Amino acid sequence: MRQPPSQALPVSSGLGLDSSAVRARMVGKLAEQGVQDAWVLQAMGRVERHRFVETALAGQAYEDTSLPIGLGQTISKPNVVARMIELLRQDAPGKLGRVLEIGTGCGYQAAVLSHVATEVYSIERLRGLHEKAKKNLLPFRLPNVHLILGDGMLGFPKGAPYAGIISAAGGEDVPVAWLDQLAVGGRLVAPTVTASGQQALVVIHKTATGFDRQVLEAVHFVPLKSGVA
Repeated sequence: MRQPPSQALPVSSGLGLDSSAVRARMVGKLAEQGVQDAWVLQAMGRVERHRFVETALAGQAYEDTSLPIGLGQTISKPNVVARMIELLRQDAPGKLGRVLEIGTGCGYQAAVLSHVATEVYSIERLRGLHEKAKKNLLPFRLPNVHLILGDGMLGFPKGAPYAGIISAAGGEDVPVAWLDQLAVGGRLVAPTVTASGQQALVVIHKTATGFDRQVLEAVHFVPLKSGVA
């Protein structure tokens, strides 16, 4: 796999949560846990996760734990974010093309995706989180990230076709709209309720002749809902 272009980490004071050393330790743990994609590891090291959580929880930002972000939603564990993006990028020789993210949340995953994809369209159904993500992402100045307030179950046809679609919420099945908007050769990664009634991570690869579906490990995400609130 081609290595990502060498990029310096953001300049920091070298102290506290702003230190690149704090993120480097998190990246080291991700590598120990099995994340191998150099693009993903570099992106995880570049994005300051503590800027996407409440101030009172900032001290836990680089632990491998999910944290509440308001409105009954959470920011996923770093390991889960890295794992899902690595699955999305599987076999990609370099940067992905356009990516659709379902469930912007606080904006953290969109920021990570911005370093591994040429364009990121991220859709959120909860207005409060959509506004929070806009505020959180503003200092990062990421021109390739586009935030949309809308029903994620419908996808975002204007940006299609997508090289990758990634969802931070799990439903009974993958919406047909997502499959329609996925480019041939593209991958979709989403938590989905399986026959056992439990959520599992599902990877769907769109080929010229149909869809290859792979069911992986059990996960726990918030439920996928329709509409805008």
